[in-house]
Amino acid sequence: MGKRINSNATGGSVYGLGFIGAAVYYISTATGFWMGVLGFLKAIVWPALLVYEALRHFGG
Repeated sequence: MGKRINSNATGGSVYGLGFIGAAVYYISTATGFWMGVLGFLKAIVWPALLVYEALRHFGG
């Protein structure tokens, strides 16, 4: 019998969809090229921004 490896990729797909949504949002609201670049960078780290804001809001 061979090894059986189970892999769940739901976390990656959720992050990927979130990245696309965040990139579209940030770039569509950008007022210039460099703001669009900044929006793209924000889209990459959106989970960290989300956790930071949630902790700040809930007093964590």
